Amino acid sequence: MIKKFFINSLHKYASKWLVLFIDLMLVFLSFFFAYFIRFNVSLDFNLLNPIKQIPHVLFLAAVSFLIVGSYKGIVRHTGLKDAFNIFLATSFLGVLIFSAATFAVIFNLDDFFQIPRSIIIIHYLVTTFVLILSRFIFKAFYEAISIELESIHNLLIYGAGNSGLITLNALNRNSKAKYQVVGFIDDNNNKIGKKIDRVKIYDNKSITRQFIKDNAIDEVVISMQNISSSRLLTITDKFIDLDIKVKIVPPLSKWIDGDLEVHQIKQVNIDDLLDRAPINIDNPIVQREVNNKVILVSGAAGSIGSEISRQLSLYHCKLMILIDQAESSLYDLEQQLKLKGVSNFEVIVSDVRDPFTMTTIFKKYSPQIVFHAAAYKHVPLMEKSPYEAIKVNLLGTKNLADLSIEFEIDRFVMVSTDKAVNPTNVMGASKRMAELYVKSVSEECKKTKFTITRFGNVLGSNGSVIPLFKKQIENGGPLTVTHEDITRYFMTITEACSLVLEAGTMGKGGEIYIFDMGKSVKIFEIAKRMIYLSGLKYPDEMDIKITGLRPGEKLYEELLANDENTTKTYHDKILIAKTEKIDTTKLKEKMNELSNNYSHLSNNEIVLQMKELIPEYISNNSEFERLDILS
Repeated sequence: MIKKFFINSLHKYASKWLVLFIDLMLVFLSFFFAYFIRFNVSLDFNLLNPIKQIPHVLFLAAVSFLIVGSYKGIVRHTGLKDAFNIFLATSFLGVLIFSAATFAVIFNLDDFFQIPRSIIIIHYLVTTFVLILSRFIFKAFYEAISIELESIHNLLIYGAGNSGLITLNALNRNSKAKYQVVGFIDDNNNKIGKKIDRVKIYDNKSITRQFIKDNAIDEVVISMQNISSSRLLTITDKFIDLDIKVKIVPPLSKWIDGDLEVHQIKQVNIDDLLDRAPINIDNPIVQREVNNKVILVSGAAGSIGSEISRQLSLYHCKLMILIDQAESSLYDLEQQLKLKGVSNFEVIVSDVRDPFTMTTIFKKYSPQIVFHAAAYKHVPLMEKSPYEAIKVNLLGTKNLADLSIEFEIDRFVMVSTDKAVNPTNVMGASKRMAELYVKSVSEECKKTKFTITRFGNVLGSNGSVIPLFKKQIENGGPLTVTHEDITRYFMTITEACSLVLEAGTMGKGGEIYIFDMGKSVKIFEIAKRMIYLSGLKYPDEMDIKITGLRPGEKLYEELLANDENTTKTYHDKILIAKTEKIDTTKLKEKMNELSNNYSHLSNNEIVLQMKELIPEYISNNSEFERLDILS
C-alpha cells in the first residue's frame, strides 16, 4: 500500500519544477563539497567565501538549467539523451561561473563574486557526476519499487535486434502502464546469454511452461521487422499453447514520426497470421496499361470491386466508372475516394443485368477497360435462389461481355472464384458458366482481350469466415464451424486485387489466370487461434460448435479442374490454367437458350440445365443431388 502511494505520488507531484529544485540543491551541496576537496577535506578555508558566493552560483545554475531544459526529462525514464542534457547544462554553468569570476577579478570585486579556478573545475566535475548519478539512482529506485506492484506486466520481447531495443525503450518510456521486460528471445546463437541494457537474451527453446510460471510472464511482444507470416504463425502457436498473450510491433513505416509508441503495439490478429508477402501496388506494368484510360468497374461497392477501385485511384486513369446496385456501399466508396483527394471518377447506381442502363453507360463514357467484379458469391443463399445466380453471375457477365465486344473495348477482366472448379453448388456452377461464356466469346473476338482471374477466399471480404468469427466472439460465442476438417485457401484483399490488375495486363485473351494461394488452412484451427488471440481459452471460456456442411459446401476447395494444369507467367504468383478445347458454338447456343428461358423455369429445371452445360457440376449436401442422376 505504501509502495503504491509512493508511485502514485511520483506520478502526481514529481513535476519538472521539483526536479529543478532538487538539481539546485545538489549544485549547492556540490559547491561546498568542492571546497572540502580543494582543501583536503578540512575546514582550512574561510567559510564566509562559499557562503557569499553560493547565491550567485545558484542563480547562474538556475539560468543554465532553464536555458538548456535539463530538468524537463522524465526522471524515471532517464537515458543517454537526458545524461547528455545534464552535461550540456553543467558545462554551460561552468562557463558562466568562470566568466563571472573573471569579471570579478578584472573589476576587483573580491567581496562580491570571486571563486578560485580550481574550485570552479572541481565543482563542474562533481556537479556533472552527482546530477547524472542522481537521475539513474532515482530511475533504479523507481523500477525496484514498481516491479513489486500487483499491476506490473511481466513480458518477453521476441527479437534482440534494433527493433527489439527500440521496443524496450518505448515500454520503459510509457507512463500509463507498468511493464517489466524479463528478457529478450532471439534465434541468433551468438546473442544467447548476453544482456542488452541489463536484460538477458534467451533461446526460444528455453522458454518453457515452467519458465513462464517462474517469471509470471503475461505476454510476448514480437519485435522483428519483415517477419514472414509462416514464422509469425510458428511463434504465435507456441505461445498460444503456453497461454500467453502475443503482441506484435508494427512495421517501421507505421511508426509515428519514426518513433515507436506503446499504443502502437497491438495484439497479433488472424490477418497477421494469414497475411502474405507485401504487394507493390505502384506497379509500372499496370501503370502502363491503365494510365490515361477510361475504366469501368462493376460491383465497385463490394469487397473486391472497392479495393480494385482504390488501387486504380493510385494511378493516373483518365476516368473511373464505378457501378453497383448497392447504393449505400457505393456512397461509402465515393466518400472514401473524395477524402483521399481523388476526383477522376463517377459513381453510378446501376445493375449489370440491365441491358438498357449498361448500354447507356457504355455509349456515354466509352470505357476502354472493364473489371467485372459484380457477382453473387454466397454459396448457401444461391443454393436457395438458382434464378438469381443465373441472372447475375451468368447474364450479368454475358451482358457486359457482349457490350464490350460491341463497343470494341481493349480489355475485359472477369473476377471468378475457386468454387467454379468442379462445382458442387449453384453459385460455383453459375460462375463456371460465366467463365465458359467469356472464353467462348474471346475465341470469336479479335479486338477485345478477355481475361479470367480465379482465386480463393479473401480475408475480411463480405461473407468471409473471419468477420463472422469476430462477431461471434464479441457476442460471447460459441464459434461455428461447419466441419472439423474443412479447409480453405486465403489471401488478403490487397494482394488479390493487385494480382487481378496485373493479370489483366497479360496474355492475348481467353486465358484463365489462377493465383498462388499458398497452403490451404483448416477453418477449425483458425477458429481456435482467434479464440486465443482474443484473450480467451478454448474450450473452457469459449467453445467451437460443429454445425455440419451447408448446402453445396465442399470440404476442400480446388484451384484447377480435373482436366486442367498450369503454365507459368513472368509473375511467380500468377499461373495460367491450361484447359481442354470446348465447342464454343454449341455452348453459346445452350447458354443463350437458358438466358432467354430461365425466367419461365423452376429451380429444379434451371439447375438441371446447368448440370447439362457443366457436366462436372455434382451437387453436394444439397436438395439438387437427386438431379445428378437425371443429368
